[in-house]
Amino acid sequence: MMNIVLYEPEMPLNTGNIGRTCVAAGAKLHLIGPLGFRLDQKEIRRAGLDYWPHLDYEVYIDWQDFQEKHPGQKIYMATTKAYQVYTDVKYEPGCYIMFGPESRGIPEEILVEHEETCVRIPMLEETRSLNLANSAAVILYEALRQNGFENMQKTGQLHRLSWKNRK
Repeated sequence: MMNIVLYEPEMPLNTGNIGRTCVAAGAKLHLIGPLGFRLDQKEIRRAGLDYWPHLDYEVYIDWQDFQEKHPGQKIYMATTKAYQVYTDVKYEPGCYIMFGPESRGIPEEILVEHEETCVRIPMLEETRSLNLANSAAVILYEALRQNGFENMQKTGQLHRLSWKNRK
């Protein structure tokens, strides 16, 4: 099981979308407070749709609380300040991938302690950052790909559309 960590998330819609992605990917969501919203807000449930009740998640008071409950864990930190591209690292099964708040990212004092596991998503210089939910999906699915999409559906059914009677 992969782990997505949101450090002080600010927007309930992003967190709801990430929660839905975690359910689909079999990942656990870790929410480090303070949160910029209440977990019972309708926006978070709207974004997570009917997936939210199936989400495996845990809430932490703050960064210290998270570290005390997960000592020594390798945490990949997504940041625009990283030297490594997210596809250049090997994600271990069960690893933690952390994202910062939408408005400011992971604090620099945390990043410097984890410089060797900081990763970035390449983008044009003119852009500041990607949407948090999109970034989480991109990196999570790379980690899952590297681990062979273990325990995930690998084949689908193609439903052919009938074009004969279309006008």
